[in-house]
Amino acid sequence: CTLGPALLFVKTSQGKEEGRRFYACSACRDRKDCNFFQWEDEKVSETRLAAREEYNRNHQPSFTHRQNVERYKNFVLLPLSKRSQQLLLPAEWEKHSDHQFLCDISTAQLKSPSQLLYPLENKKTNAQYLFADRSCQFLLDLIIDLGFRRVLSVGTPRLHEMIQSKASQDEDFRVRSLLLDIDFRYSQFYTEDEFCHYNMFNHYFFGGEAARETCRKFLYQDNGERVIMVTDPPFGGLVEALASSFKKLIAMWKETEEEGHNNQEMPMFWIFPYFFESRILEFFPSFSMMDYQVDYDNHALYKHGKTGRRQSPVRIFTNLTPSMIVLPVEEGYRFCAICHRYVSSGNQHCEICNSCTSKDGRRWKHCVLCKKCVKPSWFHCNNCNCCALQNHTCEKTDAGCFVCGKAGHKRSTCPSLS
Repeated sequence: CTLGPALLFVKTSQGKEEGRRFYACSACRDRKDCNFFQWEDEKVSETRLAAREEYNRNHQPSFTHRQNVERYKNFVLLPLSKRSQQLLLPAEWEKHSDHQFLCDISTAQLKSPSQLLYPLENKKTNAQYLFADRSCQFLLDLIIDLGFRRVLSVGTPRLHEMIQSKASQDEDFRVRSLLLDIDFRYSQFYTEDEFCHYNMFNHYFFGGEAARETCRKFLYQDNGERVIMVTDPPFGGLVEALASSFKKLIAMWKETEEEGHNNQEMPMFWIFPYFFESRILEFFPSFSMMDYQVDYDNHALYKHGKTGRRQSPVRIFTNLTPSMIVLPVEEGYRFCAICHRYVSSGNQHCEICNSCTSKDGRRWKHCVLCKKCVKPSWFHCNNCNCCALQNHTCEKTDAGCFVCGKAGHKRSTCPSLS
């Protein structure tokens, strides 16, 4: 489709163990955003293939990345009164006369495109939530303190722009960044060595081999040393698809001449909600989840400083040694000498679990029957034989499993899927 190779999904029906498989867009979960659909066993006619190719061609950006770079050079030469958002040149104004304009754009604003462009907030496609300055500065300080000098910024435009801004202002600032992002609008602000149009759900470089080579060269510098990948995917995205792409980027890094990379993973920060921990560990068993709460400027809920369930659920997953990740004491984080890592102030060490068990910042309690710590609002249900909210609906109902139709279990634990 217009966003590159499609992914293979399965459509299941209740009571049937085998579902029918189909291809759909890798990035859009709503058919209104991308209507690509094809059964796996369907034979597609030449006419339909030609129509699809024509549709894809017609839905490509108006300008190439290289053309956008040239347009940027012309744009910065314009007087302030003739600079508008989307970097329109004066001859193009009339075509956009019924659109909302932002004029008198300063050079400083051009260096902060994530604040200049309207975020794409469609939760099912882009979910373009941007780091708050607090979290962005923390990540950059941490990267510098850990000795990294190159950042592969996968879907983290605000971190990339902070690095670019500091590099342009301070010649002694040694950190460099390459942005991989699905939002082609950034090609208006960054050169082909600073930005690659990239779909992280199918590891697709829209710029083809040239863009892939740009990424490869960035990873190859210093024999692949002192580089870290930082990624902040849309939270509604498929973890399996993301993990597959990240492993391909890691494989690209492993191809460097440094022989010692063969049995290593590229250092990585994957920023995602804590309730995806089991899924991430399924694909990256070496990862640990840090307690640091990542917050966002343009998200109503994911804000630092809120309490209880209103705290940001977004965390940093990393393959670095947890004790290396120093969290700010002034924000309430402390070092647990037993766990050898920094934890939030409410995360108390459980002597039975021998771990700081809280995931959401609140103090969790140990359930002897479940043999683990659970959320403070949960209570043990003898019917379900596990802890849950007091007013929950018990799992042991007469309703059958969605996959096989049998009672006694849910789809996620269906024996036919194992």
